[in-house]
Amino acid sequence: MTEQQLPVWADPSVSPDALDPQGVSRRGLLRRAGLFGAAFALGSAATSRTPALAAGDSGRLGVEDPRLAYLVGDHHIHSVYSHDAKYTFSQLAAKGAEYGLDWMVFTEHSNFGHADFGAAMEHGEILKARAQNPRQLIFQGLEWYIPAAEHCTVFTAPGPHEVDVLTRFESAYDGKLLAYDKGGPADADTARNEAHAVKAVKWLAQQRRSGYVDDVLVLANHPMRLGIDSPHEMRAWRDAAPEIMIGMEGAPGAQGAAIPGWRGATSIRGEYENKPSAQSWPGYPADAYLTYGGFDWATATVGGLWDSMLAEGRLFSVTTNSDAHRIVFDTWKNGDWQPGQTFDNTGKLPDPVNTDTPQPGSDFWPGQFSRTHVGVTRYGYRAVMSGMRAGRVWVDHGHLLDGLDVRLTRDRDRGRGVTLGGRLRVRKGDRLTLNVTVTTASRPNPQGILPELAHVDVIRGAVRGPVADRDDWKAPDTRVVRTEDVSGRKGTYTLRVPLTAGEESFYVRLRGSDGNRHGAGYLGASVDPHGPVPHAPGDGDPWADTWFYSNPVFVDVEGS
Repeated sequence: MTEQQLPVWADPSVSPDALDPQGVSRRGLLRRAGLFGAAFALGSAATSRTPALAAGDSGRLGVEDPRLAYLVGDHHIHSVYSHDAKYTFSQLAAKGAEYGLDWMVFTEHSNFGHADFGAAMEHGEILKARAQNPRQLIFQGLEWYIPAAEHCTVFTAPGPHEVDVLTRFESAYDGKLLAYDKGGPADADTARNEAHAVKAVKWLAQQRRSGYVDDVLVLANHPMRLGIDSPHEMRAWRDAAPEIMIGMEGAPGAQGAAIPGWRGATSIRGEYENKPSAQSWPGYPADAYLTYGGFDWATATVGGLWDSMLAEGRLFSVTTNSDAHRIVFDTWKNGDWQPGQTFDNTGKLPDPVNTDTPQPGSDFWPGQFSRTHVGVTRYGYRAVMSGMRAGRVWVDHGHLLDGLDVRLTRDRDRGRGVTLGGRLRVRKGDRLTLNVTVTTASRPNPQGILPELAHVDVIRGAVRGPVADRDDWKAPDTRVVRTEDVSGRKGTYTLRVPLTAGEESFYVRLRGSDGNRHGAGYLGASVDPHGPVPHAPGDGDPWADTWFYSNPVFVDVEGS
């Protein structure tokens, strides 16, 4: 399938009044994508970008965002083209389709075999998977070993140069290939390596500005797993090109790692089983190396690292994904090498073989447990990337919700207001309403459980501008300001939360869970009275502790 044949939805015959009250229906959007063929796509390709919110868009009071449909995806998936994974593209794409994914990103690990051989072969497999799964958007990406830090997802829009940009980037900027991996306080090359990571993000931005690729995005993966992604590094990546480096995994993959009796008595969801090392940033507490309700400490801590970045008034998104390598209870194993073959001289593992016996694993199939929902106005690769850049993102585990739509409005205005990732410009004293439309789960999830949402938390934080200390990881003026008990509510309903603009600009974000496991948040009950908590080692059934998180909406108070 070529770029000109990619399905793009933009039906000019459908008036806004014909759309669903909360946005374009996902089913209708996908149906239209199928009905309009290559001819329509060819005519629309040049205009298929969904523009991100520009600074000038908030120049007037109020503001109104478009109606959206949310496409479900996973930006962190490994195949036989990663040295430590197992499955073929076809297997993964088919499972993604089975579990309802609209888009997927294949992110193979950097190494010499991949750089020399695998990436080009992988592209042929991606083209085949796109042809076999025409209703899925299948991206080619890379899991980048960040110089002086951990890993990132890097992915591009399909086009004639997608493989070239990824392989050039891998060879020139990968910390593992360059031996630029050291980043501890005592390492002599830390400053050089950190600077090279910033240079890498800027290089990707230049490829987009020049038009060599239509789009490219970067997200930090499992940031607290080893504690080597320091706050100042994350801020430096973001500041290098905020339109490229857009966020981080709010929850890692490997969510099946601590299923009781499966992987061992010390296992933690996300494989967050590490202790501080000489490479770790020394300012993180030991508790930062755990997951909380399956979510990374940086995201799960109200008033923590994520909030400290949002309190600067700049968007930084969170996502979730499978990080699929080896699926829990799956019966496939890696095939055997032919004589003389290795990953370094082939760039690919042998195709897997079914054993009919469960094999070791920590992961779920793409879409089986972890889902990232991206708001779009049309169907297509660049539309998904534009939606992610604009921050129109919410995430859930265990298929906790069928839908979430968030709109913040000034009470004096008419219209839809702004949504996730957006900015609402107001005056001091303006009364606002946060409209949260929830669609509860209507069918059992892949575990056979019908999820039930127990509560929705509204989290509010003051916006204070850039921090003086780039390693600051606390936002002391962020806290849970309201909790809505929604136990027993079914179908689609809207929560209307009143807010008032004070003297300071602020942001609001949402979180909720099935209510099974919670306690005082990491920074205390006065900040977060019933937040996610770590599970006991080896006893972390992920299906029994599920949460959703949303990106923030910013409120810019005039004169603040």
